[in-house]
Amino acid sequence: MKFGILGTGIVGQTIGSKLAMRGHEVMLGGRAKTHEKAEAWATSQGKAASYGDFASAARFGEIAFLCTKGDGALAAAEAAKGELAGKIVIDITNPLDFSKGFPPHLFVSNTDSLGEQLQAALPESQVVKALNTMSCEVMVDAARVGADSDVFVSGNDDTAKATVSGLLREQFGWKHVVDLGDITTARGTEAYLLLWVRLYGALKTADFNLRLVRK
Repeated sequence: MKFGILGTGIVGQTIGSKLAMRGHEVMLGGRAKTHEKAEAWATSQGKAASYGDFASAARFGEIAFLCTKGDGALAAAEAAKGELAGKIVIDITNPLDFSKGFPPHLFVSNTDSLGEQLQAALPESQVVKALNTMSCEVMVDAARVGADSDVFVSGNDDTAKATVSGLLREQFGWKHVVDLGDITTARGTEAYLLLWVRLYGALKTADFNLRLVRK
């Protein structure tokens, strides 16, 4: 399968490397100033990997991952909008604002979410929020934390969510995928990042995740 990854940072590279390792074709897309970094990554991955701009990666992929920093997500989506029409966009972004230092605050919250804004910006795409509640190393290796834990999906299209859930299970090893509902439920998972950064500070590791315990 072909995947387009919008974002050339550590999250995009980690996801891209895992998919390439599993035999898929991957194109990393970013801004012109990140092409040198993306080229180095693609070279390290072999023939299964390539790089380009946001639109090129979106055009290449049957499914797209949006892995930019939160404050760059809407611009990346706009740059690739036409190429993303009719496709599933897995949104991994979070609206974290570090402009006042650590800990960050959210630049959108409570009555809106970045996931909702991205769906509004991409009306012809099926946006599914997922994987934004953990580190990128845990995203692609559900067993990394040493016990079963949960990953969440939010989105308006049930078929798209089912496709993404299957991908998470088959490619990244997730046994427990929780469908929270429509894209407005991304408000909850994005807000969790305020707790996640505090847990990271307290535990001194990013190798942790949520596990739901229910009767």
